[in-house]
Amino acid sequence: MRSKTETMAELRRMLHEMLAAREGGESAPRLARTQGYVDGTMRALLDSGQATRQELLELVAIERARVSGPATAEVRSASMSA
Repeated sequence: MRSKTETMAELRRMLHEMLAAREGGESAPRLARTQGYVDGTMRALLDSGQATRQELLELVAIERARVSGPATAEVRSASMSA
């Protein structure tokens, strides 16, 4: 079994590949396959207790910023602004 560090590094690589493919206008089948790998890895990390939902969200946000640049604005949920 892989360690959490190894699995998170692999997930980071797959996320980068998926987001770069989306930015590059890759074909739908390739993009769907890559998204499936990412989803499966994230589900395995959650189900095994190796990662929390928050950790995965942060990883996705970091990779998205690396590929697409920083967000233009921070979005807050309705419960946070009340």
